[in-house]
Amino acid sequence: MLSRREFLAAAGAAAAGLVAARDAGAALYGADRLGPIGVQLFSLPKLLEQDFEGAVKMLADLGYKEVELFGPYPFSVPAAHARWKAVTPSLGFTGSGYFGRTAKQAREALDRHGLSSPSMHVDLDTLRERLDQVGEAAHTLGHGYAGIASIPPERRRTLDDYKRMADDFNAIGARAARIGFKILYHNHGYGLVPLGGKVPLQVILERTDPKLVAMEMDVFWTMAGGADPVEYLDAYPSHYRLMHVKDMTKQARFAGDGGDPEQWIALFPFMTTAGSGVLDLPRILSHAKRAGVQHFYVEQDLAANPAEALGTSIRYLRGLELAP
Repeated sequence: MLSRREFLAAAGAAAAGLVAARDAGAALYGADRLGPIGVQLFSLPKLLEQDFEGAVKMLADLGYKEVELFGPYPFSVPAAHARWKAVTPSLGFTGSGYFGRTAKQAREALDRHGLSSPSMHVDLDTLRERLDQVGEAAHTLGHGYAGIASIPPERRRTLDDYKRMADDFNAIGARAARIGFKILYHNHGYGLVPLGGKVPLQVILERTDPKLVAMEMDVFWTMAGGADPVEYLDAYPSHYRLMHVKDMTKQARFAGDGGDPEQWIALFPFMTTAGSGVLDLPRILSHAKRAGVQHFYVEQDLAANPAEALGTSIRYLRGLELAP
């Protein structure tokens, strides 16, 4: 079914005599092809901590329609809060989840500014141990997806670890389906080089049931790990449903296997706004849309000037031409 925006766009094209060109394969603009553009809130946590309502309003004023949350949350397991407390001194902020609000209050703030939240990042232990609470939060906020940003290091040392992790995703996904949402897995920089004769990410993709587990591709970390996003999108079109969109100032690779935070942090200076770097985003996003990706989130980790950076990214994406 066409959205209102798509209907109006098509009607306008017909009136102008452009339908034939469109049907012949003329490129359409990103604002029409990508659908509502979102933001991963880890791009602006300090603003959210200082003024949640003002930060949400800023995103809406820039033209964003969706947001993705990151944890921990009030219902997260104690270990997740302990890990977060250990890293926040180096981050310069402590807020996460609903930033001191209840899930209902966070939803009301998003509603006031016309934003929705299709997905959330939540840690693995909370998914395992408190899935019902995750489900309650998902229903309150309207999340269709909830899942992890990265696999804990101790659970991805061997290829068998990755196999067990994939099986775990399926099991959690089956439980989540009964509650009414879908598990997601966001790839980080690890798992993209062979281990024990196989590429771990491919093991996860081949072993997980796409009816139960959705994949969220991060284009920056995929490239940093030495992989081509398009090859994965084309090879596993039934898996990818979400994407983190960011750019690289120049092509950069991990010093090692991408498996630890030190290697990730070393590449932070190479992150830049969409369209300002060297990644072929028109090619990547065209293949993503063709593969069935539904939610595109701009992410620029801890952007120094969120209003400027996120504004630049959405302007680029809204004017981007994609192959049909």
